[in-house]
Amino acid sequence: MGAWEFYITTLLVYFAIDVLSAYSLNLQFGFGGIINLSYIIFQAIGAYVAASVSLGPDTGANAFQTYLFGASLPFPLPLILATLAGAVLALVIGSFGLRRMRKDYQAAVLLIVSLIAWQVVSSDTHLFNGSNGVTGVGRPLGTTLPLSSLGYQWIYVVWTLVICAVVYLLVRWLSVSPWGRALRAMRDQEDAAISLGINVTALRLQVFVIGGAIAGLSGGLLVEYIGAWSPGAWGYAETFVILTAMFVGGNRNYKGVVLGTLLVPILFLELPRFLPPFGYPGLIDSLEWVVIGLMWMASLLIRPQGIIPEKRNLVYAGNFDGVLRGRSMSKLSLRRTQKAEAK
Repeated sequence: MGAWEFYITTLLVYFAIDVLSAYSLNLQFGFGGIINLSYIIFQAIGAYVAASVSLGPDTGANAFQTYLFGASLPFPLPLILATLAGAVLALVIGSFGLRRMRKDYQAAVLLIVSLIAWQVVSSDTHLFNGSNGVTGVGRPLGTTLPLSSLGYQWIYVVWTLVICAVVYLLVRWLSVSPWGRALRAMRDQEDAAISLGINVTALRLQVFVIGGAIAGLSGGLLVEYIGAWSPGAWGYAETFVILTAMFVGGNRNYKGVVLGTLLVPILFLELPRFLPPFGYPGLIDSLEWVVIGLMWMASLLIRPQGIIPEKRNLVYAGNFDGVLRGRSMSKLSLRRTQKAEAK
């Protein structure tokens, strides 16, 4: 029972972190229309920063690993710095990568940035120990809380789920706010949004930075849990797993991306572990990526809106005061208000 409970708690932690990733990408792509194929580098910078400010100062050339920003900061400062690192990196990349160009060009630029970043961090051992990565990251409050290993697992599950709930409330509030409606206008009709006076360049950069901050937070949570991070953990394929989860579950709908995250990175990537071995060694791992690709294509062909499509957010234009306050109304409330005004 102990081994199974340990496995289940590990899956729950991974699920919560993947949901954070899906929230980030859904805000950027689902509502902002930004095809961020470099998502994983923002999670990676959060992981690297959280690790390096937890490991303590680099002890020099004779140490088995070298890294920048060496410090021993107490909890929760590493997570805060990881979040800020993701936001700052998004601001830097977004300032030149999200200029007025076609969306497919933006996607290509961001993918190239991701590949360059991976090569640089893998080759330069002075940044974050090169391809070997950093290890030995202690779990937050691991020595303070008098808990067993399994007890700490459950505490970390609750911790990550609480953060997921807080981030959900944040992105949900942003999505239904006037700022979120401006995002949808930019996504659907950019020229019309510009004609209405919306600064789409600033808006695109804002949502990109918010998504980068959430990605940095998810990276910090992940490295504090597994205790290590290396370039092997953030290949470009990891971004496509989250994108597939979004499309399968229903991008532009946060409940949909949660469902997609449960189906793709958790169920479909974990179920093959229980299959009996067949074929040559590594065949099952290779087939996982084939299945993910087929799921993405099938979703686009059969149900592009996903299992749970976007919920319509209606604003009643007949009530000018309500429009100024950005009041959204359901279809039922809209009909009731129209009937009341007709009387």
